[in-house]
Amino acid sequence: MIKGNWTWGILGFLTLVIRYAAVHYPAKTEQLYSRTFFPVIRNFIDATVSRLPFPTFYLFLFSVVAVGFYVMYRTIQTIGWSQKIYFILRSTVNGLGFLVFFFLVLWGYNYQRIPIFEQLSLDPLPLDEQGLLQEMTLTKNILSQVRPNLRQDTSAIEDSMDYLELEDLVRTEVSNNLYVLGLNYTGKPRTREFYPSGLMRQMGIYGIYFPFTGESYIDPSLHPLEKPFTIAHEMAHSYGVTDEGEANFIAWVICSNSESYLLQYTGQLRLLRYQLNDLFRINPEAYKSFVATLPSGVKNDLSSIRRNMLSIQPLFSELSRRSNDIYLKTQGVKAGIQSYAELPMLVVAWRNQLKGS
Repeated sequence: MIKGNWTWGILGFLTLVIRYAAVHYPAKTEQLYSRTFFPVIRNFIDATVSRLPFPTFYLFLFSVVAVGFYVMYRTIQTIGWSQKIYFILRSTVNGLGFLVFFFLVLWGYNYQRIPIFEQLSLDPLPLDEQGLLQEMTLTKNILSQVRPNLRQDTSAIEDSMDYLELEDLVRTEVSNNLYVLGLNYTGKPRTREFYPSGLMRQMGIYGIYFPFTGESYIDPSLHPLEKPFTIAHEMAHSYGVTDEGEANFIAWVICSNSESYLLQYTGQLRLLRYQLNDLFRINPEAYKSFVATLPSGVKNDLSSIRRNMLSIQPLFSELSRRSNDIYLKTQGVKAGIQSYAELPMLVVAWRNQLKGS
């Protein structure tokens, strides 16, 4: 860009050509990129920029703004409208090529790997009402057993664990349990709180993995019972898991297999919320009847989470939902944002596989 050539535009185009080939050869992509090249990137990022004491997204944003001002300055200094248009066109192509190149090289080719549920030989199938209620009863029983270890009374759990301690706890559980899923564990990925608090939620985002910095971020205003699962979800992305449903599933496995009662409880609570959504869609009356059977403490926790969710309303919720859906589908996630809701089916498939092994 500075030298007056089209280098980044060409590199961006070449990475798209490679992506086209990767789509047709997921096994090779899995072997060469996801399990060989990407772990090197993971370790390099974690040993360098992730050691900075602040979210490196701020550096990325500063760089983008600086380049934008540079392009504006050069455009003004360029003589002649034809030269100005040419410079703007070249700068735009190179800028887009730069973003495409580093998105794919640093993380994006993981979208073309073999889906995790295929690697685990899982066959997730929709649940009928009876099957769903059986699973929900199991989830309810686990929550009833675990919650007293966190709080003896039935008041809502709203205590916040120190964030750095929580991040370290989740990362430790990831290292202890990721092998169960046959996935690489390498590096020390960061999932940081992104300030100003509430900004991400106003954009319709609870957490996000940012490939250009190799870090993931969550909104500090999340309810304390949502943070552990969300951190685990984002760390799954940090290890090359792209599908949102699979990231949810991995987060649930990590939490449910943890020795921490907090992670066990928050993992099962998130599962229950997805199950409740499914039951309400199938049979609203059965939903009301089941909710009435929940322990008071669990109901109070769910109410507390809901109050927290309603305290910050997304400014562009529909735009955020549609853009995320389009993004996921263009990357090969056929279910789009609906992939988030696949957790109950994946959990049943996982339990059935464990029973058969």
